[in-house]
Amino acid sequence: MKPVRLPAAATNALPRWVIFSLCLLYILPGLIGRDPWKGDDASSFGIMWTMANGGIQDWLWPHIVGLPMPEKGPLAFWLGAICIKLFGWIFGAPMAARLSTGLFFMLGALSVWYTTYLLGRRTEAQPLKLAFGGQPEPKDFGRTLADGALLIYLGSLGLLVRSHETSAETLQISLVAYALYLSARLFDAATKKTALKLGLILGLMVLTRGWVLPVTLFFSLLAMSFYHQQKQYRLLISIVAPTGILIAASWLLAILALRPYDSSPYPAWMVWNYRQIGLPTLASVSYFFKYSIWFAWPAWPFAAWAVYAWRKQERALHILLPITFLFCFALLAVINNNPEEGILLPMLPPLAILAAFGLPTMKRSAINAVDWFAVMILTGVATTVWLYWIAQQTGWPLGMAKKVISWAPDYHAQFGVISFLIALFASIAWCRLVYWRISRQPSVLWRAVVLSGGGAILCWLLPMTLFLPLINQRISYIHVAQQISEKLNTTYKCIESDVGPSQRASFAYFGKLKFAVFSDQACDVLLLQNNTPSQLKALVATDGNLQESWQLLWSGRRTADKDELFLLYRKK
Repeated sequence: MKPVRLPAAATNALPRWVIFSLCLLYILPGLIGRDPWKGDDASSFGIMWTMANGGIQDWLWPHIVGLPMPEKGPLAFWLGAICIKLFGWIFGAPMAARLSTGLFFMLGALSVWYTTYLLGRRTEAQPLKLAFGGQPEPKDFGRTLADGALLIYLGSLGLLVRSHETSAETLQISLVAYALYLSARLFDAATKKTALKLGLILGLMVLTRGWVLPVTLFFSLLAMSFYHQQKQYRLLISIVAPTGILIAASWLLAILALRPYDSSPYPAWMVWNYRQIGLPTLASVSYFFKYSIWFAWPAWPFAAWAVYAWRKQERALHILLPITFLFCFALLAVINNNPEEGILLPMLPPLAILAAFGLPTMKRSAINAVDWFAVMILTGVATTVWLYWIAQQTGWPLGMAKKVISWAPDYHAQFGVISFLIALFASIAWCRLVYWRISRQPSVLWRAVVLSGGGAILCWLLPMTLFLPLINQRISYIHVAQQISEKLNTTYKCIESDVGPSQRASFAYFGKLKFAVFSDQACDVLLLQNNTPSQLKALVATDGNLQESWQLLWSGRRTADKDELFLLYRKK
């Protein structure tokens, strides 16, 4: 027996302009007006920028001005480099690269919405018919569930930072969401055209972040076909697999044939893929459960309830399909002995879709508990951001003002009228949303997640407007790059360096530094990165050749980072 019994009044969908506005409020802050940030954001931008300013060899072998990045598939960086070439002269290279990030996000958000809508219209997902009529129409029920899934997806805490970075993970999660949509289409009405598209997406996943995830996903769908007692396995084997292999092989055959820079990234790329596979360890399992709790909030409580509520209809496609995807990605997370946040990202689309089908059966007390948790926590976070901003502008409260100064010692507070008005408008809208939810007690399905989604958007928008200049100062290398460039005011051959990927990308772009492209180049400038001054003393003391042959031109660091020291030497 179906666990859902609803009146038509509970399926009033959100207006389209509201959904569109929420997506824009979510993705635009953090894309506009900032520098490449330390970490994957800067390193990925470095690959895109290198491709955009290089030749065919740079496009075939992802690298950061000579630093190979074999673990990175080329697809996300191809798209970012194309955006730089097309729009870099208008917006600047960093902002142009982030245009691709915005497109990736929109693809993922639309895929989550349409997948839920497609599954929500199916007969087995419909609510029970009421005795005197008045149950919702299939399309209305599907649209309301799709709105709920999108709000859950936007409210997922693990998506906030990653969805705004120029990284391969940002594209991967969107391709996962689109693969979910195509899988729903394939199992709803099997056609060769849909199978061809699914094979194309699986092949593009290989070019995005390796073959481990798409291969595992293919076999998961194959097992689901047999369990669901449908004949889609024929299309999976005859069309999906060959298409995916053909797409993936296009890049692999090109690098093996052309051998960019007289070599190939293929061996190192394969080694990185093999490292994603291993036996579950206590560290990998504990990492998965420890970080998934907050990473997938608020999706996992609703998803867990959906599994329980629909346990007697486990073969229903709207339950079986997201569970198949979720099981596949959870398995990959626990067998990966190099845990990182990127391995948890693919779980968010299927979790959001599964959670949407838990909304109709969730008890009112549980919904109110989630709402009050969202109101208290997210309102508290927003209030804290405002208090720190007031302390930055006025110097009171004194403790908060000192804390802000310690974040970026050289930063001077500035008042931006536009950013202030945007933050103020968003805060007022949040207060009105909380008042509407508490006073009206609406019966619509998405009421349970509207506060979580809206609060997550607010808590991201506030620091991205009020504190964006300070964040740029703290986690950008622009000032260090400019200092190095000023010291190298004469002609030099090239720079040999051991700095990390994000530092190399930032120095090359902001400082216009010429790093060595080949390992055997004879360079006359040396740039070293030492985490502590004690390491510098040990290096100078033990390496007499360094003292005799090289002259120290400059040493420095970002003022906000005391654990990182850069040393610039020039050959005597």
